[in-house]
Amino acid sequence: MSQSSHSNQAEASTIIRQLDDATINKIAAGEVVERPASVVKELVENAIDAGAKRIEVITAGGGKNLIRVSDDGCGMSHDDLALAVQRHCTSKLDPDDLMDIRHLGFRGEALPSIGSIAKLTITTRHEDEPHAWQIAVEGGMTGETKPAALNIGTRMEVEGLFFSTPARLKFLKSDRAENAAISDVIKRMALAHPSVRFVVTGEDRSRLDYAACTGSDAHLMRMGQVMGKAFRENAVELDAIRDAVRLTGFAGLPTLNRANSLQQFVFVNGRPVKDKTIMGAIRGAYVDFLAGGRYPCVVLFIDLDPHEVDVNVHPTKADVRFRDPQHVRGLVVGAIRRALGEAGHRATSTGGDHTLAALRPDGMRATDIARGIGPAATGGAGLSASHAPSYPSAHSPAHPSSQASSNLDWDWRSSVYHPQSDTGDHAAEPVEAREQASSFDPLQPSAPHPSTPQGYGGEQQGRMADVSMPSAAGRAGQMPLDPEKVSRPLGAARAQIHENYIIAQTEDGLVIVDQHAAHERLVYERLKAAIAEKGIARQGLLIPHIVELEEDDVARLEDAKEELQALGLSLDAFGPGAVAVRETPAILGKPNLDQLVRDLADDLAEWDKASRVEEKIHHVAATMACHGSVRSGRRMRAEEMDALLRDMEATPHSGQCNHGRPTYVELKLSDIERLFGRTGG
Repeated sequence: MSQSSHSNQAEASTIIRQLDDATINKIAAGEVVERPASVVKELVENAIDAGAKRIEVITAGGGKNLIRVSDDGCGMSHDDLALAVQRHCTSKLDPDDLMDIRHLGFRGEALPSIGSIAKLTITTRHEDEPHAWQIAVEGGMTGETKPAALNIGTRMEVEGLFFSTPARLKFLKSDRAENAAISDVIKRMALAHPSVRFVVTGEDRSRLDYAACTGSDAHLMRMGQVMGKAFRENAVELDAIRDAVRLTGFAGLPTLNRANSLQQFVFVNGRPVKDKTIMGAIRGAYVDFLAGGRYPCVVLFIDLDPHEVDVNVHPTKADVRFRDPQHVRGLVVGAIRRALGEAGHRATSTGGDHTLAALRPDGMRATDIARGIGPAATGGAGLSASHAPSYPSAHSPAHPSSQASSNLDWDWRSSVYHPQSDTGDHAAEPVEAREQASSFDPLQPSAPHPSTPQGYGGEQQGRMADVSMPSAAGRAGQMPLDPEKVSRPLGAARAQIHENYIIAQTEDGLVIVDQHAAHERLVYERLKAAIAEKGIARQGLLIPHIVELEEDDVARLEDAKEELQALGLSLDAFGPGAVAVRETPAILGKPNLDQLVRDLADDLAEWDKASRVEEKIHHVAATMACHGSVRSGRRMRAEEMDALLRDMEATPHSGQCNHGRPTYVELKLSDIERLFGRTGG
């Protein structure tokens, strides 16, 4: 470009012009309408604000060709309809108090913005009107209001989205992807308003139909419709209030997790939002239950005074800003952790479903087997494991021979490591002599069982181990059952197979326990309790470690000084661009302080919360618990197995290991009978 061209451009840029209404509306539409799902969101919000009890959405071409939203709300009168398509006309905002927002819509920009980039037709009837009225807006040009036919309510049609701004069409995704985004919008609205029926149809999409839910458990019923039966059956209820901020909803058990955050729904005063403060709080609440890369399933409703939250910080109103974000974060973390703790040893019921699916011949349904269909009925023997659940295996059981060589045991009473000899002297004692011992710790690893083969190798791993019982007569099916133990939630221990899995019998089924994962969780919970009771031990540095940072990062760390001190990390500002670390948590050993401090500064910048130290402490504690637990490949006596079951029942969070995998699965006798086709009686 020549110098004269630059000069002319500079002169032109100094001329200030008043933009015409069409251009203004297109600019506003660029902020409000990102894709077809944005249009659906705005129109459905208007329907909800109008008191609709049934909302139907019809789409074509992924919403690019057609979006039709019909509702049975209060409708609009002739005069209101003419104003509704004008910019900044709304009945939902008090001009004297702009923060008092109690509706989903309030700016009055949606309809004129949509009408500037598409053909918008609104047909509506108010109960006080003798008939309906209709108005059309095409490319920003508004037509006349004319009579029409419609029952009480409103129907809005959007055709040819972005026809006046075709460049925007290039940024849209496939029809399938746009339909998925529309479905996500409807799911969020449906979760927030269970009393409203939502129907979504179209030739290019599958039908969604969420029936209206009523009663005290309406929200949970709607969650079952949207998120599935598994969430409804494996979620714990939340209900907490702190200083006029109330949190309700449901949090899934840690073993019910996903590979992404699509099953996390957050609502603030009934408005679906994606707030990083709350998302960080969810992450913090599950920090010692899930492995990295796994996300819990939650539905949270936060209700507070509208003056305590700004919902107008983003054009799409997806983000909010709390006046006191740390207060809200603390409420979310505390409520979820308390609810999960009260759930006790519960694990998700889906574990049993996955187990049955894996056992069914060639993946056949149990009902088919019962009817005599499939290989099970004709003598086929193939078992399919294609439906087995997939969990992060950060500590999946290794080969028994490698596990048995460990000689470290975590003593949770004294909270220190100590070597434990494994000379085999105890194994040489007669079984009867060991039966008489009364001072054994049922949860401490003992020496190998006398029947354990020396040099246990891979050739024996595939066989089922003999049942570990205190006497030769204590075999599966022969050992007398204690009715009191059978009636307990996890039943009475009956056998140990593959030297890692405990089989327990309950009144109406059986339980399979992963002995290593279960005991790992028990040790970890005791370690956490010890840290909470005695505090985090600190180790002082002879010479303070200096970490150079940006001035803003130094200020953030200085503000969080007390919080970090409680976690065992002591630091002070060292000039405008550095901090001096004086103490570190002893449990971390010798951490990379430069990296740790910089990560903390990043956490504070993004989340307003220094969670990195706490996460590292939890990680180290989990690792110590893993090494100090009953190892895979070690045989356990009947007393040990029963003691482990009883301790699991009494320990919160024992239904999942430290990485979010289940520690046990339960199979009901009725399910097992159906598996073998024994439903006929």
